[in-house]
Amino acid sequence: MKKKKIKKQRQFGLIGRNISYSFSKKYFTDKFEQNFFDNCNYANYDLESLREFPKLIENTKGLVGLNVTIPYKEAILPYLDKISKKAKKIGAVNCITVSKKKKLKGYNTDYYGFKKSLQPLLKKHHTKALILGTGGASKAVAFALKKLNIEFDFVSRNPNEYEFSYEDLNAEVFSEYTIIVNTTPVGTYPNINDCPSLDYTLFTAQHIAFDLIYNPEKTTFLKKAKAHGATIKNGYEMLVFQAEKGWEIWNK
Repeated sequence: MKKKKIKKQRQFGLIGRNISYSFSKKYFTDKFEQNFFDNCNYANYDLESLREFPKLIENTKGLVGLNVTIPYKEAILPYLDKISKKAKKIGAVNCITVSKKKKLKGYNTDYYGFKKSLQPLLKKHHTKALILGTGGASKAVAFALKKLNIEFDFVSRNPNEYEFSYEDLNAEVFSEYTIIVNTTPVGTYPNINDCPSLDYTLFTAQHIAFDLIYNPEKTTFLKKAKAHGATIKNGYEMLVFQAEKGWEIWNK
């Protein structure tokens, strides 16, 4: 009688800080259960500092792939052995493969998820976008917009000479920029009453308001934009697309 081959345990996970709310753990745990991937496990690795990262890699058995979230999407780069061309251009990584020899390669699937999620909403007049925030996620959004031939500018609380401040966003700016993307964590659970500091009466039926946040489902930013006629979308679908892209990369 042939011995049944025992499948090797495959470990995946998310690194970030204060990530108990994470989408990824629930998404992948459900995926593994539904598809009977009983040798796969997904865990949250809440790191106070990236100094803990090398030890995590060294001590975690069967580690195959990781997702990266706030605040480490840019800071993780020096810890990697290789970075994909797209992730290098973007300057941020949210997906890592771990080889048997513990070699790490970084990818960016955020841009792919955002692009696929935004595309169905686009109309001819959507030619310019404002990106609220300048962190790692904003870079992926900028890369996706570039691929879609949509001009964009960043909005920052501490703008440089090439960026808008929130105070700059008047009626003239809003008439020109008809896609507004929130890449900041402002409005995330539990601070659900917070929202970026905008004049929401400037939104119209010509605008798309896109929030990378998915919890709550409808942020204050989205509610206020919708009240003035804007088309709205949260970050849930984007996360599903980027998660599936990550799964594809881990299983190449």
